[in-house]
Amino acid sequence: MMPFVSGDRIHLVNKKGRTYRLHLQEGAVFQFSGETIAHDDIIGLSDGSEIALSRGTRFFALKPTLAEYTLHMKRGAQILYPKDLALMPMWADVYPGATVIEAGIGSGALTIPLLNAVGEKGHLISYEIREDFAGRAIKNIEAYFSPSPLNDRLTVHQQSIYDGILEEEVDRIVLDLPEPHLVVPHAVEKLRSGGIFLCFLPTVPQIEKVVLALQESKVFESIETFETMLRPWNIDGRSVRPSLRMVAHSGFITTARKVERLIRAQVPEAPSSDLDV
Repeated sequence: MMPFVSGDRIHLVNKKGRTYRLHLQEGAVFQFSGETIAHDDIIGLSDGSEIALSRGTRFFALKPTLAEYTLHMKRGAQILYPKDLALMPMWADVYPGATVIEAGIGSGALTIPLLNAVGEKGHLISYEIREDFAGRAIKNIEAYFSPSPLNDRLTVHQQSIYDGILEEEVDRIVLDLPEPHLVVPHAVEKLRSGGIFLCFLPTVPQIEKVVLALQESKVFESIETFETMLRPWNIDGRSVRPSLRMVAHSGFITTARKVERLIRAQVPEAPSSDLDV
């Protein structure tokens, strides 16, 4: 396990499960209820180490999970919930080495799991029309990855995907934007046969439009739409009950598979003859 280094973003978790976010810096000091600990005393420890503050209060020092990082990272656009972010790379079947188109990049919440899925040999191309969103997303992505994947396996086009897709024969298209039905004609041209189209939408009228566009294109099959709900449970000895709160509807995921149809030539009928019975 790689030890903590200066510049790492970590979480300090106490016995009550409360989390305190910390950006490690050489020479800095963490303060909590009148107690302190030098960042230098944490730097060099391994992930999961227990630490003690100046008067004995104990914490566990942990690197944040991707779900935790996503929920707490700085954002410009609204981010997707981890329950949806976990499913989208799976249902889009994003695999190591794949070439994937994403739009829009937003705050980078979807970009990070997609980059994890394509791996070091894959390539993710993100379309984002807003410069401020793209700038914020790149900062969040670079803060999560070391070294930065930019210019290696991540390319960001500051333009609207509604105007077209530059790349050819892409493996997957994953969309989190208001009008994905406008991207369907571009997907018809630029998605390879067998490739997967996936989009995330919050409302029924939006999914009606995109499903109709996919059906009318005549090149997509296995069109599916679903939503996911996450209900935590409280387990405390013999007291077992569902949580009073849950993450219910957040949006719909629609997937479709591009196919090549067999076009059969029309065989002209033989001309009739007076000799035919």
